[in-house]
Amino acid sequence: MDLGPLNICEEMTILHGGFLLAQQLFRPKALAELTKSDWEHVGQPIVEALREISSTAACSQPFAWKKKALIIIWAKILQPYPVSPSDTETRWQEDVFFSVGNMIPTINHTVLFELLKSLEASGLFIQLLMALPTTICRAELEHFLEHMMIDTSSKDVAFFLDVWWEMMKHKGNQQDPLLSQFRTMAHKYLSSSDEFSHPPKRFKSDPDVCPTMPLLAMLLTGLKQIQNRILCPGMKCCALANLADMLTVFALMEDDPQEVSASVYLDKLATVISVWNSDTQNPYHQQALAEKVKEAERDVSLSSLAKLPSETIFVGFEFMRSLLQEWGEELQVMLNSSHGTNYDSYRLCDSLTSFSQNLKLYLNTTGLSKEERQVVSELAESVEDFLRKTNRVLKNKGFEKDITASIAMAVIEQKMDRHMEMCYIFASEKKWAFSDEWLACLVNNRALFREPDLVLKLLETVIEVSTTDRAIPESQLKQVIDLILECYADLSLPDKNKVLSGVLLSWGRKGLSEKLLAYLEGFQEDLNTTFNQLAQSASEQGLAKAVASVARLVILHPEMTVKKMCSMAVVSLGTHKFLAQILTAFPALRFTEEQGPNPSITFVASCLKETVWTKFSTPKEEKQFLELLSCLGSPVKPKGIPVAALLEPDEVLKEFVLPFLMLDVREVDLSLKIFIQTLEANACLEEYWLQTCSPFPLIFSLCQLLDCFSKYWQLPKEKRCLSLDGKDLVIHILELLCEIVLANAETFSPDTWIKSLSWLHRKLEQLDWTVGLRLKNFFEGHFKCEVPATLFEICKLSEDEWTSQAHPGYGPGTGLLAWMECCYISSSVSERMLSLLVVDVGNPEEVRLFSKGFLVALVQVMPWCSPQEWQYLYQVTRRLLEKQLLHVPYSLEYIQFVPLLNLKPFAQELQLSILFLRAFQFLCSRSCRNWLPMEGWSHVVKLLCSSLTNLLDSVRLIQSVGPRAQGQEQDLTQETLFFYTQVFCHVLHIMAMLHQEVCEPLYVLALEILTCYETLSKTNPSVSSLLQKVNEQRFLKSIAENISPEERRQTLLQKISNF
Repeated sequence: MDLGPLNICEEMTILHGGFLLAQQLFRPKALAELTKSDWEHVGQPIVEALREISSTAACSQPFAWKKKALIIIWAKILQPYPVSPSDTETRWQEDVFFSVGNMIPTINHTVLFELLKSLEASGLFIQLLMALPTTICRAELEHFLEHMMIDTSSKDVAFFLDVWWEMMKHKGNQQDPLLSQFRTMAHKYLSSSDEFSHPPKRFKSDPDVCPTMPLLAMLLTGLKQIQNRILCPGMKCCALANLADMLTVFALMEDDPQEVSASVYLDKLATVISVWNSDTQNPYHQQALAEKVKEAERDVSLSSLAKLPSETIFVGFEFMRSLLQEWGEELQVMLNSSHGTNYDSYRLCDSLTSFSQNLKLYLNTTGLSKEERQVVSELAESVEDFLRKTNRVLKNKGFEKDITASIAMAVIEQKMDRHMEMCYIFASEKKWAFSDEWLACLVNNRALFREPDLVLKLLETVIEVSTTDRAIPESQLKQVIDLILECYADLSLPDKNKVLSGVLLSWGRKGLSEKLLAYLEGFQEDLNTTFNQLAQSASEQGLAKAVASVARLVILHPEMTVKKMCSMAVVSLGTHKFLAQILTAFPALRFTEEQGPNPSITFVASCLKETVWTKFSTPKEEKQFLELLSCLGSPVKPKGIPVAALLEPDEVLKEFVLPFLMLDVREVDLSLKIFIQTLEANACLEEYWLQTCSPFPLIFSLCQLLDCFSKYWQLPKEKRCLSLDGKDLVIHILELLCEIVLANAETFSPDTWIKSLSWLHRKLEQLDWTVGLRLKNFFEGHFKCEVPATLFEICKLSEDEWTSQAHPGYGPGTGLLAWMECCYISSSVSERMLSLLVVDVGNPEEVRLFSKGFLVALVQVMPWCSPQEWQYLYQVTRRLLEKQLLHVPYSLEYIQFVPLLNLKPFAQELQLSILFLRAFQFLCSRSCRNWLPMEGWSHVVKLLCSSLTNLLDSVRLIQSVGPRAQGQEQDLTQETLFFYTQVFCHVLHIMAMLHQEVCEPLYVLALEILTCYETLSKTNPSVSSLLQKVNEQRFLKSIAENISPEERRQTLLQKISNF
C-alpha cells in the first residue's frame, strides 16, 4: 500500500479544516483542554473531516486513509514539545509526522479516544496501539481506561467491549510501512521524553512476557470498574463472551493447541455469517460476503502464544462466577425468548461452551491447591448450569440456507487464512461441483489448484458427479477437465507422478478413459500423432518436452499409452532407449493391480507381456526388447529429469524367464539372454534380491533344461527351440547363479540351507548324472559326486569325494565314455580327470586299446557337445597326445611320394587332423549314419570347422616362431605347405562323406586352406622347384575333382590353378 508521503496534500487540508472548525467552536479554550462532555458539541467537524477523507479523496482505499489520519493525530499527541529552535529544526528533518502534525492544533487524548469511539474504530485503535513500543502502549491503554471511567455511557461500554474483543483477535502486521514508521517515531519520542521513562506503577515490565498479557489484565480491571454501567442484555452477553474467550484462549488452552479441522472451521464461519445475516442490528449485516468472511475468520481464529499470569486467571474465574450469578437469570430469560437469537447471544453461548470444555480439561490436568480447585469446580458448575438452561440458542443456529459453498469460495478468491484447506474442501464437495459459482471459482483460481492432491480430488469429484444421474453438459465437462489437466500440466514431474499414482490406484490401468469417454473421442489420434513426433525427434535435448507430452496421455489412458510405447520401443529402430527414458520418468507406473488377472505383476511388466512378448518377428526386435528391459531396470539418469527403475530383477525373472526355461518353448533363447543380463546387471546389489525368486527351484529349472540336451537329437525338431550353442549360455548362467547363491548362503538359516541343498540333490537324481556333476562345488562338503561305476575302472577316484551309482546305459566298457563326459564339464574337471586317469604308457597294448576306446567315445559324445564343451575335449585330446597316452597312427594315404621333411613340430596337428577324419569316418559309417538329423550333421560340421581353424592358427604360429624357438636356422615353410595339403585332403574327404547341404562351412574352410597355401608359397618362392609345384598342383586338383556339386568343384579347381 503506497499512500504517498506524509506531507501536505488535499486530504491533510480537509483534516486541517476539521480541526480549525472544532477549535473555533471551542473558543476561547484550546482543544488541548477538551473534556469528554465537550466532545458532542466540538467533535463533529473532526469526525466529518475523517469521513470525507475516507469517502471521497481516496475512495479506493478508505480504511488506509483513515488509518493514516489517525496515526498523524496520535503522533501529534505523543510528540514532545520542542524545547529550542534547533530542536524544532531537527524535528523538521527527522520526524516524518512533524510537518503534517504542525497543521493540527495541540490536542489531548480525549480528542483521540472520542474520535475513535465516534468512528467505531476499535479495530484500528488496537492496530495502532499494538504498533507502539511496549512502555508507550501500556501507558496509552491506561489513558484510554481512565478516559472510559469518566462519565461512562452505554457508548463507552460498547466501545470498551469492542476494544477488548479486538485486542484478543489482534495479529500483528509486520509488513505495514505506516505502522512501522509510527513505531519508529514513537521510539524516538520515548528516548527524548521523561513522560515515558517509567512504565505505570501497577505494571512491571517483563521482556519475556507477550505484550498482550498485561494489556488484557488491564482490560479485565477496566471491566470490573465499569461493571455497574453495563445495563443492556446485549452488552452483558458481549462482556461475558469476551471474558470467557479471554480465559479460554489465554489461560486454559494448551500451549500448542490442535487447529480445528478445515470442515469444522468452515462450519464455524458459516454459522457466524448466518447469524450476522439474520441479525439486522449487527454492524456486518449489510457488508458484502467477502468482508463478512474476513471478519468471521478473525472471530473464529483466536490464538495465543502466551498465558495470563495465574493471579489474573483466578481473578477472571471469580469475576466470571460473580457475573453469572448477577446476570445469569436475566440473560437466561432473554436467551430463551423469541428475541434472544442474535450474534451477541450466539457468541455468548458458543464462548461459554468452549470455556466449559476447556475448564473441565484444566481441572483434570492441572495441579491446583484445594482452594483453587474449589473455585474452578464451582465456576464449572455455574457455567454448565447456565448452558443447560439456554441450550436452544446453539441448537437453532442453522436458520438460513446453506452458505458454506459461497463462504469457501470467498476464502479461496480472497486467499484468506486457510484458503488452501478450503481448496481441498472445494475440490471434494460433490454437491457444489459444476455450479456456475464453482466453475467461476475454479477458472479464476486455477493457480491455487496446482497441487497433486488437489488435482486428484478434482478428478475424483468430476468423475463421480459426471457418472451419476446428474446431467452435465458435455461442453462444461470438457471445460472442467481441460482446466484440471492444465493444473496437472503445470506440476513438477514428481508431483505429476503423485497424480498418476492416484489415478492408477483409483481407476486402474484404464485411467480416466472409462469414466470420461465423451472427453476422449480423439485420444487415439492424439496418441499416434504424439508418438510419431517422438520417433522423429528422439534426442536427450527433446526429452523434457517428450516427458511432458506423454504425461498428459498417460493420465488419460495409462494402458494404451504404455502399450504404445512398449510396441514402439521394440518395432521402431533405435527408439527404445529414448522411450525407456520417458517411461522411467514415471515411477508411478510401478503399480500393481490388486484386482488384475495376475495380482503380483506390475503394470509395466504386464503391458510388455501383453503387447510385445512372444510377438517378435526379427532378431533385431528381440535385441531392442532386451535392451529395453535393461533400460527399464537400470535407467540412465538424464540431466534434470528424475528417473526410477520400473522393473525389479526378481520380477523380470519371474515374468520373462522362469516360465520359459524349457527346450520346447520358442522364447527360451531370449529368456536365457534376459536371465544372464539380469544376473550380471544386478550382481553388485547390496540386497540379496534372488531370495524372492526361490533360488533353489531356479537352479533346478536350469538343471532340467540342461538335462534335455542329453537327449537333444532324439527330440523332434519342433521340441528343439534352443540350439546346442545355447547350452553354453545355460551352463554359464547356472555357474553364475550358484556363485551368487553360495556367496549369500549366510542369508539362509543353517537348517534352511541344509534342507534346500537336500531338496535340490534329491531332485537332481531324476536327471542325467552329468548335470549333478556340474554342481560339484555347490554340494561340496555335503554330498559326494555320483558317477557311473564304470568310471572307477579307469580312474583312481577317492571314495571320500566320489561315489558310484548304477546308471542305465553304462555297462562294461563304458568307463572311457563316462570319463570323456566328465572332461567336457569344465577345464578344472577335465584337468582332474586327466590326473586321475589310469593308463600304463609302458604297455603298448593298453595304449592301443585306450586309443581305440577314445575314438569310439569321442564319436559317441561329439554330436551332443556344445561349442565350449567341444573346446574342452579338444584341449584334453591335445594333452593326451602330449603325454603319449593317445596313439593316432598317421597313414600316408594322401601323398604321392614319401616326404623328406621334418614333420615333428607338426606331429600333434597332423594327428588331430587325422583323428577328426577317423571320427567322421566312424560317424558316417553304416552303424552311425542314422544317429543324427540334418541339423545334427550341421552341428558336428561346425564343431569340426572350429577345431580345424584352431589347427590352422596353431600351424601358422609354429611356422612363424618354431625354428627360432628351437635354435634351427632352416624354416618350416615346406613342412607347413605339406600340412596344408594334408588338411585340405582330409576336409575334402569328409565333405565327400556328408550331405551336400551341411558342407558349406567345410567348403569355406577348404578355400581358406588353399589361400593359406598360396600365400605361403608365394612369399617363399625358393622353397621348391617348379616341377614340385606343378606336381603338388596336379595332386590337389585330383583330390578336388571328386567334390560335388559342380559349382564348388569348379571354384576349388580355379583356386588351385591360380597358384
